[in-house]
Amino acid sequence: MSATRRDALKALGAAGVLSVVGAGAATAQENDDDDGVDLDADEGAVRVAHASPDAPDVDVLVDGEPAFTGVAYGSVTEYATLPTGTYTVTITAAGDRDTVAFEGEVSVEPGYYTVAAVGELSEETFEPVVLADGNAALVRLVHASPDAPAVDVGVEGTEYVPFEDVSFGETTGYASVAPGTYTLGVRPAGDDGTDPVATFDVELARGTVYTAYATGYLAPEDAAGDEEFDLVVAEDPFEELPESDDDADDDTDDDGSGGDDDGDDTTADDDTDDSDDGH
Repeated sequence: MSATRRDALKALGAAGVLSVVGAGAATAQENDDDDGVDLDADEGAVRVAHASPDAPDVDVLVDGEPAFTGVAYGSVTEYATLPTGTYTVTITAAGDRDTVAFEGEVSVEPGYYTVAAVGELSEETFEPVVLADGNAALVRLVHASPDAPAVDVGVEGTEYVPFEDVSFGETTGYASVAPGTYTLGVRPAGDDGTDPVATFDVELARGTVYTAYATGYLAPEDAAGDEEFDLVVAEDPFEELPESDDDADDDTDDDGSGGDDDGDDTTADDDTDDSDDGH
């Protein structure tokens, strides 16, 4: 994704108004059970918390259609789900579309987020704060298959490709994926229209960090060993959630220092359960 949560926060913070995202060309799909929101790999879930005491009730429109209406101070909306992507968000006074407080583009990533409006309009301290709510699963890929070319790894049945052009010996940064059970397809890098050379079923839990190891040989009959190509998925222990690739890119944009794209700041301990393979 070219834009990220922090990009959206910067744009909205500059305008000094509440931000939220909803649906594409239609209204957002709201969910009655916050903890039971089911997401596809390429979906996000967003809710709004109005915590600005001198701000009026607001309506939130997404691509011109109402997503949240009459959001009052002290209230927290239910989650709304939508495909990842960039949307035009308009914030208006409740019931008055002509009174526009903000209009701009907002990016949505896989996972669960709350956009909280804090501060005071009168003191010009009003700003939106984007919170990760337990959030998506984080996954990185280690390409350890000696005879495999550079690969793309995507979620079958969607256009979401979290890992692109990964070469042998390379470790990616962490990618954000909505929790769920998926089939991952491995293809030669850039061959979007071809059938995958291998597919693997994986189950990813909310708020959990994983490393997927591409191992073995694509052509074991021509190799030194006889181990076939496989994808081994292990859960990574962590004390703090590592940055996703998109967050690391944001750090580069902010201060030029960048993040550690290979994700080495969070590594698997010796007790990592590598037996939890993904097929």
